[in-house]
Amino acid sequence: MKKFIANAYLWTLLTLVYAPIAIIFIFSFTEAKVLGTWTGFSTNLFTNLFEGAGGAELNNAIYYTLLIALIAATVSTLLGSLAAVGIYNMRARMKRVTIFLNSIPMINPDIITGISIFMLFVFLGISRGLLTIVLSHIAFCTPYVVLCVMPRLAKMNPNIYEAALDLGANPLQAFRRVLLPELWPGMISGFILSVTLSIDDFAVTLFTKGSSSIDTLSTYIYADARKGGLTPELRPLSALIFLTVLILLLVINYRAKNKKS
Repeated sequence: MKKFIANAYLWTLLTLVYAPIAIIFIFSFTEAKVLGTWTGFSTNLFTNLFEGAGGAELNNAIYYTLLIALIAATVSTLLGSLAAVGIYNMRARMKRVTIFLNSIPMINPDIITGISIFMLFVFLGISRGLLTIVLSHIAFCTPYVVLCVMPRLAKMNPNIYEAALDLGANPLQAFRRVLLPELWPGMISGFILSVTLSIDDFAVTLFTKGSSSIDTLSTYIYADARKGGLTPELRPLSALIFLTVLILLLVINYRAKNKKS
């Protein structure tokens, strides 16, 4: 009975989590304007999405979402990796304090982060737009990169880097040929996580985009829902984003499993 209850609880939880995603997948293959109405199997929504028939606003939202996510993820991966190396080489007490401070932005609610960054830009007199969105996304993505890279440093033999220096390599060569290959898996994980977080973010983007016409997918969907409905092309777009993330996770896990074996 205990095993039955445990399995029932697990499958109920999984159903609640994945049922909305399954509904999105199913109704991506129909042209119904209203979600929940089936008008027959069709792939026209996918065709409309790739041909840009969803409207200029949706196309711009997709463009800015990808642009901001890639820029923020790239910069935060570089900053977070360098920060992780610096934190790792700190003294024990300072290291614990810095790791604690790095954890605060991840625990902090997005709404508080968005308001804080908004007030900072207002105080500094910076006009809000694309630049402020990118900077804010870099700010909240970087701590996650640090969290991804730190375990790789903990597993690494610290004497390898020093040995490279003793054998004649300069610090840049030792970093590029010795340290970077060890950190690379953590950096890739941090980059993928940063892209996902940036695409998913709503609160911070809403507060930092100002009155500009720039919209990401999250703010576009919010504005679209307030009009009384959602653009049908959002359904196949959501399905494709989920599939992309799922494939990336499967590839990463597969590679990690092969390395262990």
